Amino acid sequence: MSIFQFPRQTRFYSGKVRDVYSIGEELLVMIASNRISAFDVILPRPIPFKGQVLNQVAAYMLEATSDICPNWLLSTPAPNAAIGKRCEPFKIEMVVRGNLTGHAWRTYSSGKRELCGAAMPEGMKENDAFSSPIITPSTKASEGHDEDISKEEIIRTGLCTASEWEMLEKYALQLFARGKEIAAKRGLILVDTKYEFGKLGDEIYLMDEIHTPDSSRYFYADEFAERQATGERQKQLSKEFVREWLIANDFMGKHGQTVPTMSDEWVDTISKRYIELYEQVTGEKFVPEEWSEEKTYDAVMGAIEKTAQ
Repeated sequence: MSIFQFPRQTRFYSGKVRDVYSIGEELLVMIASNRISAFDVILPRPIPFKGQVLNQVAAYMLEATSDICPNWLLSTPAPNAAIGKRCEPFKIEMVVRGNLTGHAWRTYSSGKRELCGAAMPEGMKENDAFSSPIITPSTKASEGHDEDISKEEIIRTGLCTASEWEMLEKYALQLFARGKEIAAKRGLILVDTKYEFGKLGDEIYLMDEIHTPDSSRYFYADEFAERQATGERQKQLSKEFVREWLIANDFMGKHGQTVPTMSDEWVDTISKRYIELYEQVTGEKFVPEEWSEEKTYDAVMGAIEKTAQ
């Protein structure tokens, strides 16, 4: 359900985390909610300040990568709100993996040595680094589960052309390399992430969020080699700990499964982990801001009017 109704609003879409408003044909307003999803299911309780963390990390990273490719963002008028250019999205997610972790590891440990057409060498352990990053795309589902897909299937089904794929691949790998550089300066390893792109005219733009705790996984660099050598679990900053908690409580988003109860203490823990990632990745102190819907609306309207001038 749409919380806001903006002048010249033409479309509204509520995603798993973000509410997206189209203003005319030129602008998008994204409101990052405190909703949290895992296994493509929205969990029943919101996480305090999560939307602010996502919005501000994304803005930080979009600015830090703006020399690599154009991106959609114009301004962030409120802690959880962003305004940018409306693009026609590619219905794929460019998932880049530097390490054998998460979905890639679950695939690997099942005996498979290929994911989305990308080869995974024999003899790897969980969390080992690939010799070079691999791209394992998925289809961008409007609802339900995203699906793994190969480059060949993407081009064959017309989700993008061969020349568009070349640019998407180039941008994704360059963005990932920049993300790893930024992370390394903060004592972190960018393990894997996803990027979404769209077109404005003939030009490809980076859209949505990048290098946030919802779209990315980070390990702490100082203990990585030792933990790999001893087989100890990696200390990480990501949403994976939420997925692990759900798996431990017999939930993976499958039909008939019930989301486990989230206690106040668990919700608070998740919030603190998101704030920890913000501070670790950006090097800046997180300042929680409670904004009313009215104040957010006024700030967004002011930014829209300024953009239109």
